[in-house]
Amino acid sequence: MLNSTLKALSAYDEQNGKARLAAINGTVELSNLIPPTVSYESRGNVLLVGAEEVITTLEAQFASLKSVTLLATTKADNSDKRDNLYFASKVTVKGYLGAFEVSCDVESMLTTVNLAKVAIGQECFDLIVDMTETGLSDVEICAPGYYAVGTGRAKLANVVDDLPAMIGTFDKPKYFRLDPERCAHSSRGVTGCERCVDACPAGALSSTGDRIEINPYLCQGVGTCATACPTEAISYALPDPANTQHFVYRLLENYRKAGGESPTLLFYGNRDQATVNETLAELPESVIPVALEELATVGIDTWFSALAYGAHQVLLATHTSYIPDTIDRVLRNELATAQSFLAEMGYEVERITLFDFAEAKTFTGFDAALLNIAAPLEGSKRDKLFTALDALYEQASVKPAHSAVAENAPYGSVDCRAEDCTLCMGCVSVCPTRALHAIGERPGLLFIEQDCVQCGMCEKACPEKAITLNPGVTWNAQVRQEAQVLHEEEAACCTSCGKPFAPASMVKMLTEKLQNHSHFQGEAIRRLNMCEDCRVRDIFSTIVDDPESQLNV
Repeated sequence: MLNSTLKALSAYDEQNGKARLAAINGTVELSNLIPPTVSYESRGNVLLVGAEEVITTLEAQFASLKSVTLLATTKADNSDKRDNLYFASKVTVKGYLGAFEVSCDVESMLTTVNLAKVAIGQECFDLIVDMTETGLSDVEICAPGYYAVGTGRAKLANVVDDLPAMIGTFDKPKYFRLDPERCAHSSRGVTGCERCVDACPAGALSSTGDRIEINPYLCQGVGTCATACPTEAISYALPDPANTQHFVYRLLENYRKAGGESPTLLFYGNRDQATVNETLAELPESVIPVALEELATVGIDTWFSALAYGAHQVLLATHTSYIPDTIDRVLRNELATAQSFLAEMGYEVERITLFDFAEAKTFTGFDAALLNIAAPLEGSKRDKLFTALDALYEQASVKPAHSAVAENAPYGSVDCRAEDCTLCMGCVSVCPTRALHAIGERPGLLFIEQDCVQCGMCEKACPEKAITLNPGVTWNAQVRQEAQVLHEEEAACCTSCGKPFAPASMVKMLTEKLQNHSHFQGEAIRRLNMCEDCRVRDIFSTIVDDPESQLNV
């Protein structure tokens, strides 16, 4: 949800300050009135995990909950015998608020057990307080109901205060939308893009082999999956990217209409609201704050759209010291790609940059805008990005023909070794975006660079290993958008009816590989040079003339 209304804005009386307040008050905030939700149900059964001397001391502080189970990973010198105390050195935890499954080898039991069944007669625990020094969960953002106190990711005093309120039914927004038809993860048993899985700090995304699955109960709405997804198979839902960019467009338009000049956009996550309120007085009044659910919910397409709409600069404000490493990596990789595009065209890389709150007093914005497009950009996020980039390129002082991109960026082409390609179209069958497709009327392979997301499935699917990925960006829009011929050849014509039916190289390759096979001896080998219809007629005719030959046709 976007929310740019800050009470502190009303204190400014210069023209830019007045224009900023007018723009924010005059631009409708974005929100989903009835967002989809998921529900958690907690009955108040808590598990304390850690050293015996630690968890036994804490038990009394959670007495108001329905039940308290103690799981000691190490024994105390003077171990205390309690009905609710269990000992185990190997513990695994999975789940979320109201549904934590805890498996462990409980001392005195011969097999791994579901501890909740043993301890409280239930399938799951509702809450977990983890006092172990290394933590039982290896994700950077823990599931709701899991408190990693021992690792310092949660404060014990807060947990003691908060847990009694964690009983009942709780609704959480379903932050994402998933469109499997657009996904570039897998096709016909070939795996490709896994950017979303790598970008999730909460462990909510996983691959089944055939598709990506998102556990909405584990999803914490940080948005890195949507930012990393090159095809919009995953999109953020609070709000969606199109509404976000339209909001930015209207905000800048209203700012200018109110007499504002030199606008700079400051994107920040809601958790930094208090810091932004304090920092705003130290920044120029031309800085327009835009609050996001999480900073990483928008990426390169929104940043460049903001520049296209007339923002002089885009600032990404966050306390990078406390954001999880995965979010930091996704954000910095996206920023590295954006800044490389700017640098390649001779623009200042600081036009899109991270912003340190500590530098507010010395901040100075840019005097001039790079672009001022008169209407909001339309199409997919990829369409909007390239529309903005093409407009910047048109007036750039430096006009490269081709540029490299940051590691794993979803931009580039493919190279095809024509001497090895048989035009089997295995690459076309797995391409998720139709960047690769057949010519149609004759054997040939076409490629559109702008549609290629470098998922790698074509490279893996090619039986001849004739295709390789070539990361980068071609700046000539016509070349990048038009279908380019990677390979074409004459068709082999049916030796029976004369109709073209397959690439000549494929027929030659099959003939060479199968000529010594027992099923392709004698007259059978010639059928490889026939179209399908003639091949079927020839087989049928052979069987009719010589029924005993059917085993060899």
